[in-house]
Amino acid sequence: MVELTTPRGETIRFGGGAPLALIAGPCVIESEQHVHWLAGEIRRQAGAFLFKASFDKANRSSIHSYRGPGLKEGLRILAGLKAEGYAILTDIHEPEQAEAAAEVADVLQIPAFLCRQTDLLLAAGRTGRIVNIKKGQFLAPEDLRLAAEKVASTGNHKILLTERGTCFGYHNLVVDMRSLVILRSTGYPVIFDATHSVQLPGAAGAASGGRAEFIAPLARAAVAVGIDGLFVEVHEAPERALSDGPNALPLDRLAGLLEQLRRIERALRAS
Repeated sequence: MVELTTPRGETIRFGGGAPLALIAGPCVIESEQHVHWLAGEIRRQAGAFLFKASFDKANRSSIHSYRGPGLKEGLRILAGLKAEGYAILTDIHEPEQAEAAAEVADVLQIPAFLCRQTDLLLAAGRTGRIVNIKKGQFLAPEDLRLAAEKVASTGNHKILLTERGTCFGYHNLVVDMRSLVILRSTGYPVIFDATHSVQLPGAAGAASGGRAEFIAPLARAAVAVGIDGLFVEVHEAPERALSDGPNALPLDRLAGLLEQLRRIERALRAS
């Protein structure tokens, strides 16, 4: 089990028989006002959760795409959210970002495209923070164990493994639900990223597309298979989101989806 305590004193647990944990937030920090408002709306619907937002989207399809406010300004904004009582998850893309991000974030996330980058994994592990490794779209689930071993080699065993779909031809992803079982065999808590799993990489030409209508079905299936946490990017108006809007969950559907998932989880436990 991996756990953290929010500044409000709430405990969020991943694994060990704990109820489904939630990681949620926008793809990228759009503005300081927006992330504060959105965090409050998610809390109102979901209760205690881990807030996710990126200070930089370094792997956008186009040079013209919005990337975020950058490391310094982004961490300042996230520190403001932490001061309001939220636990924070954010991505890092370079080893040099790890220590600065760890001063604010409770969880450092390794992007899927970078899940085999040894120096990045080691730098994240050495901070002592929880490390969430997203499985590369190109990677077999059993191979993610090797990435986890790189983090664990630093003495840090606070590791989460996230499934986010696998390349299925050009501009398409597919979720193999067997992956969740294979990832769990590593002994680390398993997270399902229900929003990036419905992404259509590069399908919009200069940006990625997505099939948001499949978020709920895949999330329900993943909970039925058995996961420790759900990762969803949410936005009040996905059509206006500055990054990954086509695969974002509309904010007004979050509470209903969580209730469905908790009912499935309760039924699974009862059986």
